[in-house]
Amino acid sequence: QVQVVESGGGLVQPGGSLTLSCATTRNIFTFYAVGWHRQAPGKQRELVARISSVSPTKYADSVKGRFTISRDSAKSTLNLQMKSLKPEDTAVYYCNVAEIRANVINYWGNGALVTVSS
Repeated sequence: QVQVVESGGGLVQPGGSLTLSCATTRNIFTFYAVGWHRQAPGKQRELVARISSVSPTKYADSVKGRFTISRDSAKSTLNLQMKSLKPEDTAVYYCNVAEIRANVINYWGNGALVTVSS
């Protein structure tokens, strides 16, 4: 079983920046895919950004040019750097890591709340 823990959420003003981090109980580079999803109040969970070993890095259209997903080899974390934040970015952000065994197995964190408001 892999444990996934997000950190770095909080309140930020529109136009501000925030960085989320995700730590796992296994080296972040050993997973087939890693990514961030978010769920706003009353909406479905959606993909924000994803790194996969078999496809190019993917971003949601709504965050392209503002968010950057990366892996930190020294800390073995998955990061999401968010800039030019908008009120519509307000959501609970979830870290997801996936491994392949007989099937794809996904692990999720409990989420980090990001609130963009003045």
